[in-house]
Amino acid sequence: MAEAAASAQSGKVVIRNIGLLLSGDLDRPILDADTIVIDDGLITAVGQAADCNTEGATTVIDARGTCVAPGLIDSHVHPVFGDWTPRQGQLGWIDSSMHGGVTTMISAGEVHLPGRPKDIVGLKALAITAQRAFDNFRPGGVKVLAGAPVIEKGMTEQDFKDLADAGVKLLGEVGLGSVKAGYEAQQMVAWARKHGIQSTIHTGGPSIPGSGLIDKDVVLEADADIIGHINGGHTALPEAHVCELCEKSSRGIEIVHNGNERVAIAAAQAAMQLKCPHRVILGTDGPAGSGVQPLGILRMVSMLSSLANIPAELVFCFATGNTARMRQLNCGLVEPGRAADFVFMDRAQHTAGRTLLESVQLGDIPGIGMVMIDGLVRCGRSRNTPPATEIPVVV
Repeated sequence: MAEAAASAQSGKVVIRNIGLLLSGDLDRPILDADTIVIDDGLITAVGQAADCNTEGATTVIDARGTCVAPGLIDSHVHPVFGDWTPRQGQLGWIDSSMHGGVTTMISAGEVHLPGRPKDIVGLKALAITAQRAFDNFRPGGVKVLAGAPVIEKGMTEQDFKDLADAGVKLLGEVGLGSVKAGYEAQQMVAWARKHGIQSTIHTGGPSIPGSGLIDKDVVLEADADIIGHINGGHTALPEAHVCELCEKSSRGIEIVHNGNERVAIAAAQAAMQLKCPHRVILGTDGPAGSGVQPLGILRMVSMLSSLANIPAELVFCFATGNTARMRQLNCGLVEPGRAADFVFMDRAQHTAGRTLLESVQLGDIPGIGMVMIDGLVRCGRSRNTPPATEIPVVV
């Protein structure tokens, strides 16, 4: 089944009767369109039904006036092997997150592996193995971009070249290993960037044994591509320091579920005030001590929309198009050529909001009626969200 998830072809798919189409693009978050055409997992057309070639479809989905949005991207997870987390002794957490609308996950390090190797040969081997394993195995169809080594003292530029040559494209959180000084991290981050490997730095107090405080000065000196869990994972820096990071750095501002919620709101508002909302991306930072959060990204969207007072359609972009562009992924945006990864949503039954966006702005999470990855339906009505008022159907 896992192999089928990675290799099956969707054929031609038509999604019609879309009531609200969210684009994932901050510059145009809502599209004036009611139809999407897909061919073998890629979007080929977006527009009004009369303007799209819908003939010869092997699958037709009637959205029944519901909202279609790009599949959500969790920018910060800690997978191990398969759909299992030893951190919580839990099976099926990735598939369960798919029922929360997540279609892509990005590893910030396979740090919870029991006996995780910390020698240079071992950490490289683990990263390459994790990258290969999740490239071949997709729980629930979810694309897990894994193989993110935690850097340790003694690594040289050749080690980063070796990793890149083997297909590793990510670094685990800088600061979870023995490299904690800003100048050491800066050199290794630069080596990684030179060889096409994207970096994320831990921000805030320690989260696991062996990690430590990474303060604003270390974050600025290291200059990693992503300021990982800027609101702490779990313990945040002072709010003033977080706002200073937003102002003085040009890197990605990652806000996570398993962090300080007050500081999450402050960081999002700072990004809006600094006119750089394109830098904001969302993650869960799970599995972690507080567990796994199948609805974590949806909860972040509703929290930032309702409490940070940011329009819901913009916050959905934080969880989709922003991340896709920053992480150089072929998903997250509704436009021809992108992967056909979608979440079909409607307002939850009995919410006070009259529309989906209004309900999210009031703090409720939407109901999911279907999730599609690469043009293939992966689930119908979600087993985890509140029931949607209306759900799409395969005609």
